[in-house]
Amino acid sequence: MSPIGNYLKKHGFERFEPKAVLFDMDGVLYDSMPNHAKAWQQSMASFGIRMTEADAYATEGARGIDTIRMMVKAQKGEDITLARAQEMYDEKTRLFHGMDEAPVMPGVRQLMAEIHAQGLCIGVVTGSGQRPLINRLLTDFGDFLDEQHIVTAYDVQRGKPAPDPYLMGMQKAGTQPWQTVVVENAPLGVHAGVAAQAFTIAVNTGPLPDDVLLQEGADLLFGRMTALADSWNSLF
Repeated sequence: MSPIGNYLKKHGFERFEPKAVLFDMDGVLYDSMPNHAKAWQQSMASFGIRMTEADAYATEGARGIDTIRMMVKAQKGEDITLARAQEMYDEKTRLFHGMDEAPVMPGVRQLMAEIHAQGLCIGVVTGSGQRPLINRLLTDFGDFLDEQHIVTAYDVQRGKPAPDPYLMGMQKAGTQPWQTVVVENAPLGVHAGVAAQAFTIAVNTGPLPDDVLLQEGADLLFGRMTALADSWNSLF
């Protein structure tokens, strides 16, 4: 059975009619995860929290404040307030923005151009809420994307792996799950896309094994964004 056939059977849908593509940001649109991993390690160390590179990739896509509260609870047994978690996240953000700007992921603009040519809506669903990053999205992808179709950490109460961010993306795009494609690179993001019942494509741009993404229910998997871009028109 084809990936689309498997998707329809898995969710009990009668048809698949893509009308919107929702992209994660870090590790999908930008090759930014190495910088994020460094910023996480350095910032959390300043608060006495040990966070490894593997931790950064494993929790990628979640709201930063949720990741921090989880790490503090696990290592110190404390339930810190949202305000305290935000203070800690602000330090991570400061360090991240002090690093060299991450490049656009190869293949992304080609892929967006093909999606746009098909008349599909393009959205971004990110666990970030940092205004400079939103502004950069609009600068880099303004030909294909507007702010009304960007979902940030501040648009939802529950971040990835809950389905809420992608459900909000569908709400902004005006689509149902069987009309929506999600493009993700992180386990939590893949889980969120699948939980929202969208057709979920995993692109493994990081160091995690493919199986980690497939185990979260990805409907398709690619090793590079360029491979997805080259295959898009034959897929849809």
